Amino acid sequence: LSMVNHTFSTPDLSSFCQLNKLGLEATGQHLDKKRTIIECRFTKAPESCTKCGDFGLSRGSVSRRLAHVPFGHRPTTLLLRIRRWRCANCKHFWLEDSTCAAPPRSKLSHGAIQWALAAIVVDHLSVSRVADHLNVSWHTANSAIINEGQRLLFNDPARFDGVTVLGVDEHVWRHTRYGDKYVTVVIDLTPVRNRTGSARLLDVLEGRSKQAFKQWLQDRPKSWRDGIEIVAMDGFSGFKSASDETLENAQTVLDPFHVVRWAGNALDNCRRRVQQDTLGRRGHKEDPLFK
Repeated sequence: LSMVNHTFSTPDLSSFCQLNKLGLEATGQHLDKKRTIIECRFTKAPESCTKCGDFGLSRGSVSRRLAHVPFGHRPTTLLLRIRRWRCANCKHFWLEDSTCAAPPRSKLSHGAIQWALAAIVVDHLSVSRVADHLNVSWHTANSAIINEGQRLLFNDPARFDGVTVLGVDEHVWRHTRYGDKYVTVVIDLTPVRNRTGSARLLDVLEGRSKQAFKQWLQDRPKSWRDGIEIVAMDGFSGFKSASDETLENAQTVLDPFHVVRWAGNALDNCRRRVQQDTLGRRGHKEDPLFK
């Protein structure tokens, strides 16, 4: 790429680390081999008293540490200097609002949460790897990723728009003997049918049963249910019964994966019977059928 027509600006740590998007500016930095610490302060104007509305007097500051987007394969920590105010009128004390930088009681900044979600979805990193990059515990990273995913995906009212083809199947999410091992996954297959994109995740339901899927369908508006044309599923009769009882205009079909799997199992059983009838034993790798 040619650099002739590029416009350069003065090097700025705040813009490079995207602190300006969080309402922060960098005031100092500390670098070593294992981590990076950036001292920050808010750029917004002083806040008025939450009780009487009068402006307060500065009474020092408190520190808050937030994990931020890692730079240079080193965990980056934001050291926020949050100012402490005292109202000259009602003597009320309050701290500077820091929700523009991070959610309340969160150990990750908004930038770190978005980076973690993209690392899971786009780069297919594990939660453990994300936690190592951010230098936080596994549970801290996992909770932040789940909350951000619910905010962006499940709390978006427009995610059900334009859905005409549904896919439903169970998924094993707990590989232990404790608790329910299965969940029901609902997929939007409309982009696949129209060849406009890939499938989209619509929802994940607890358990795998007819009632769970039927209740989910009944929670959707009737106009939305009337627009569903096809429901692809496996051979579980509970999903088919729930679709037939709730979706009046939809046609239920077996998805290609289970069709091929059933056909393969049927051919395998046929091969076993032929092998037993012709040779009286199980097949060996040297037999002509396998070659």
